[in-house]
Amino acid sequence: MNILLVYPMYPDTFWSFKHALKFVSKDASFPPLGLLTIASMLPKDWNKKLVDMNASELKDKDIRWADYVFISAMSIQSASVDVVIQNCKKLNTKIVAGGPLFTSSPENYQNIDYLILNEAETTLPEFLTDLSRGKAKHKYTSDQWAEITTTPLPLWNLISMNNYTSMNVQYSRGCPFDCDFCDITVLYGRKPRTKTKEQVLAELDALYVTGWRGPVFFVDDNFIGNKVKLKKEILPAIAEWNDKMKDPFYFNTEVSINLADDDKLMHLMVKAGFEAVFIGIESPNEESLIECNKLQNRNRDLLLSIRKIQKSGLEVQGGFIVGFDNDPPTIFDKLTSFIQESGIVTAMVGLLNAPNGTRLQKRLISEGRMLNDFTGNNTDFSINFIPQMNSEELIGGYKKILDTIYSPKYYYERVMRFMKDFEPNKKKVFHLNPNYILALFKSIFKLGVIGEERIYYWKLFFWSLFRKPQLFSLAILFTIYGFHFRKISNSY
Repeated sequence: MNILLVYPMYPDTFWSFKHALKFVSKDASFPPLGLLTIASMLPKDWNKKLVDMNASELKDKDIRWADYVFISAMSIQSASVDVVIQNCKKLNTKIVAGGPLFTSSPENYQNIDYLILNEAETTLPEFLTDLSRGKAKHKYTSDQWAEITTTPLPLWNLISMNNYTSMNVQYSRGCPFDCDFCDITVLYGRKPRTKTKEQVLAELDALYVTGWRGPVFFVDDNFIGNKVKLKKEILPAIAEWNDKMKDPFYFNTEVSINLADDDKLMHLMVKAGFEAVFIGIESPNEESLIECNKLQNRNRDLLLSIRKIQKSGLEVQGGFIVGFDNDPPTIFDKLTSFIQESGIVTAMVGLLNAPNGTRLQKRLISEGRMLNDFTGNNTDFSINFIPQMNSEELIGGYKKILDTIYSPKYYYERVMRFMKDFEPNKKKVFHLNPNYILALFKSIFKLGVIGEERIYYWKLFFWSLFRKPQLFSLAILFTIYGFHFRKISNSY
């Protein structure tokens, strides 16, 4: 049996880092971890190929070779998914599809031969059994959460690691919080399910054996969902492993703001090699946090929490949202000031949208305010419901935020604010390699010679080189990120 695993293309968005990737001559940020794991769950005697359309072209000959094309995707990849489906139909190759996009909107994909919904650990085995008997059904679903202690290691040999800037692993699924605009609890539940210490170390061993050195992203939607296990078992084990292997990896992940309440957890994360965390901060407006059930962010000094995490040695990256019913007209200036004061360099600001299955979507349907499905891209100036605020005022205010925080003056001011106070506990924050050296020279020409930000670029360049040389490579990385963010915000 010949199996082609296809990962559709991402559009050019905030998180695609398309314009930044050119500086390091890479094709994509991360490999398709889900499909690599699915490949491990297929029969070992099947022939497998993987095409990540973000890194290489999907050719007709690849589709013709395959008996089945397996597709996994998120909502933001839907346009590329449609192209893949058309090509497979044209060449009469059967399609097997799963992942968040198809689980959330199966009604949109009735033309697909086999839908393997929910988590693959619960639905894929039944499909494979039925397929071997010649009795495969159109759709497989489950209302049970998967036991991820049985999840196999990804088949890393199916990709070329040189195409990517970072590798990724998964430790847990689910989140204990229930923000009404988030579909994570819909897809993966509120009780965090975790892998064992042995599994996590095996994942790291498997990556090490491939020769990979550098950044590794824990893709968990809330890495600290089970704090007790992290502190007692997982983080000490990762720290010991990283030390024994002479620090081949450094990590980043997604967490909730209550990380700031646990000094020991922050210390253990830094000791284990974590250097950055993404946090959904959403809004400095308390009424908006109440509205969206963002309980963990309420009744706290958000700026103080952010500074505490940064002071521990972890860079904070932040997600923000405008478009809540309780957002006042002043929210745009208030949020801009908050971002600047926080020193959050990587600040993703998006318009509120309602993904399928969320409590927000259900409320908006009941109020007759839903318009269409969520595109998966909350930075493309689209909103899939009728907002409380006048639409023109909302879009205009949103655009003003982006134009301000990504402008060279405000962006570089934020970088300097962060770097002046940031003291990493590790000697190295970013490990220099040929790609980063190449990126340095490209940044000098593109940003320091011909770029609109050249005055700010050179000011940061020399300040970091002489005042904080241990953060010099991080400073250059920030200049490249800023270039990408401006390109994205100016493209709409």
